[in-house]
Amino acid sequence: MGVGASNVRLSKEYGTYLRVEKGLRPNSCEAYIRDLDQFAEFIEKRDGVLISATQDDVSGFMADRRANHVESRSIARQLSGLRGFYRWLLIDKRIDHDPTVNVETPESWKVLPKFLAETEVQGMLERSGYAAHAEDADNLSLRDHAILELLYAGGLRVGEICSLRVSDVRLDQQRAQVRGKGDKERIVPLGRKACEAIEAYLERGRPGLVKRGSGMQPAMFLSVRGAVLTRQWVWQMVRASSMEKPSPHKLRHSCATHMVEHGADLRSVQVFLGHADIATTQVYTHVALGHLKAVHRKHHPRGRRAVAHE
Repeated sequence: MGVGASNVRLSKEYGTYLRVEKGLRPNSCEAYIRDLDQFAEFIEKRDGVLISATQDDVSGFMADRRANHVESRSIARQLSGLRGFYRWLLIDKRIDHDPTVNVETPESWKVLPKFLAETEVQGMLERSGYAAHAEDADNLSLRDHAILELLYAGGLRVGEICSLRVSDVRLDQQRAQVRGKGDKERIVPLGRKACEAIEAYLERGRPGLVKRGSGMQPAMFLSVRGAVLTRQWVWQMVRASSMEKPSPHKLRHSCATHMVEHGADLRSVQVFLGHADIATTQVYTHVALGHLKAVHRKHHPRGRRAVAHE
């Protein structure tokens, strides 16, 4: 079997493992395999194969990524994916050494997530709400406003919005049950504004969209034809909602950032966002430190004097 064929076979096997045993969603599987295939292409130029890759191969790949001006955050994601791949090979006893063990992780946390200011989010939601509360508000205005409120109030990922079902939302308890990465479920509390927007959509918007579809659709948010919304459509709708052209992920970052700015601890934000590792949430440490510094200046006996000498 040739070098390329060996890598392709192993990549397909790993993809099956991610889908079947890990239960990852198709988009997540595709992202992991895409990164793995890039590494395979790199070591094939060295006449290498995935199963016998060395630490030097992995380090060389990271250096090649940096040389091609790939952001450190993306490099860190690719390294994390490779670690998962070689951990699988170790568990399956196909290798006896993990080549990623001693490879240093890029300091991706220094790349701060982009987010909107509170005033920008408020303006976007007010404009959306104005259209939804108009007497002649149509089904789509009610739906779009509910999506925007939910993205910001719950910090949901775009895939979580698309897969949300009507039965997942309990307005009487102001919460939603969300299925995140790897089909892991979490409970997300919702504020009054989000609950009001969802209630209006369920009562006056969604029934009209269901009628246009074929049969009863369990999904919460439906297209003009009564079908489940696509990730691409949600992205386009969110970007068109404001002059800042935000993405759904930017609203998620905005939600987390504003929570930390108002005093939420990182552990609570981790649970709220559904991060498996606290290290992922630590990207918001800069916000927490800023809040702590402001509290120190306000309340410490020498805090105000320190400001005067800066």
